[in-house]
Amino acid sequence: MRIAILSNGPGNYSTKRLKEEAQQRGHEVKVIKYRDCYASIEKDNPAVSYKGKDLGTFDAIIPRIAAYMTRYGTAIVRQLEMQGVYSLSSSISIVRSRDKLRSLQLLSKAGVEIPKTVVSRNSADIDGLIDKLGGGNTPVIIKLAQSTHGKGVVLAESKKAAKSVLQAFYLNDQDGTNIMLQEFVEESAGTDIRAVVVGGRVVASMQRKSLDDDFRSNLHKGGQGTAVKLTDEERKTAIRAAKAMGLSVAGVDLMRSKRGPLVLEVNASPGFGVEKITGRNVAGAIIEYVELNAKRRKKKDKVGA
Repeated sequence: MRIAILSNGPGNYSTKRLKEEAQQRGHEVKVIKYRDCYASIEKDNPAVSYKGKDLGTFDAIIPRIAAYMTRYGTAIVRQLEMQGVYSLSSSISIVRSRDKLRSLQLLSKAGVEIPKTVVSRNSADIDGLIDKLGGGNTPVIIKLAQSTHGKGVVLAESKKAAKSVLQAFYLNDQDGTNIMLQEFVEESAGTDIRAVVVGGRVVASMQRKSLDDDFRSNLHKGGQGTAVKLTDEERKTAIRAAKAMGLSVAGVDLMRSKRGPLVLEVNASPGFGVEKITGRNVAGAIIEYVELNAKRRKKKDKVGA
C-alpha cells in the first residue's frame, strides 16, 4: 500500500515509529508536511498539491495534526477524504476532539463519566459559576478552552482565588473566551492515566504522575510515566470515550476517583512515549489497523462500482 503520514515533524518519535513499522511491513510510506500542502477546490475535482506538485494517490493517510494547526490540517485531510482516500482519523473526529466543550458534551451524551464542568464566557456571574461546583472554599480547576499540554490550566484553592483568576482571564482577553471550571478530584491530584485505544481496544496504558506538588501530570510538564494495568471499568470507559469521538486511534486521559474513572480528555494524535514506558508496539498496532481497514474500504468501493 501507499501510505501518507501527515506530519509537520518528520523527526518526531511517533512519526518515525509509524514510518518504520509501515516500511517493515512492506508498504511505501511518505511523510507529508501538511502545512506545505494546498487544496484546489473545483467541481468534481478535489486535488491536493504538495510543494507545487500534485500529491498523487494514496491508499491510506495517517493524520498527525498539531493542535495549533487543527483548522488547516483537517481541511487537507477533508480534501483527501473527498478523493476517496482512507483516513485513519476522519477530519470531523479530529475537529470534534479538539473542541473541549464539544467533546465534553459528546462524552456526557454517550454516558461517559467526566468531572463536573461549567463553561462560560461571561464574567458577570463568577459567584454563580463557582457555586455550581460546590461553592465555599472548594478547590476548582480553571482552564482556557483551547489549553493544551497543561498550559492555561490553574488550580484555585478557594473561592476568593478562583474569582481572582477568572477576573484576570477575562480582563486579559478583550474578545472574550470560553472559560471552563471543573471539580477538583483531590484523591487523584497530580496523577492520571493515558490509555491508547486502537480499533476499539486498549493497546497500551500508563500512569502519569507529577514529580512535585503540581496538580498537573502531563509529561510535557515534567511528569513521570509508569506502566499500569487498567481495571475492566477503566478499559471500557476508554473505549467508549474514543467511540464517542468517532476516533479509531485515541489517547484517552482518565482520572481515578471515588465514583469510578473520569475522562479528562480524548487526544486525536497521542504521542508514542507510552511505547518506551510499557514496551508495547503501539505503532505496529496502528499500521495493522490501517492495513485491515484500507483493504476493506477498497473492496467496498469495488462492490459499489
